[in-house]
Amino acid sequence: MTALELDEGLRRRLHAAGEQIAWSAARGAPRGGSGRTARLHEEEARVETLERGGAATVEVTAGPVGAVVLLLEADRRGAPTELGARAAAGRFPDGSIVGAWGGAALVAASRPTIRDLIELARYALP
Repeated sequence: MTALELDEGLRRRLHAAGEQIAWSAARGAPRGGSGRTARLHEEEARVETLERGGAATVEVTAGPVGAVVLLLEADRRGAPTELGARAAAGRFPDGSIVGAWGGAALVAASRPTIRDLIELARYALP
């Protein structure tokens, strides 16, 4: 997989924000997956990762910090095969954005684009 095609200035800002994220364990997680909390600039995002075989999903709280985390993941793994947005429910009371790689299937209310994530993440970038 290749990294996302981002302007180098944006990539530097994205990775600078990633270095400032404070991580902690989150209560509850998907069966067989992990749950963490990302904190940046007084804002938090829940992050759940589930990997099975070559397929993976990363679900984040809908918001700027969640968008930063998902973009960093996409820059590391390559562009997701699918992106989706989900309504508020369960462990994501503010709604969520989810990326899928390696053939993982998504059920989502809408389909944001990488450009949508970038615009949302800009609110949390230095």
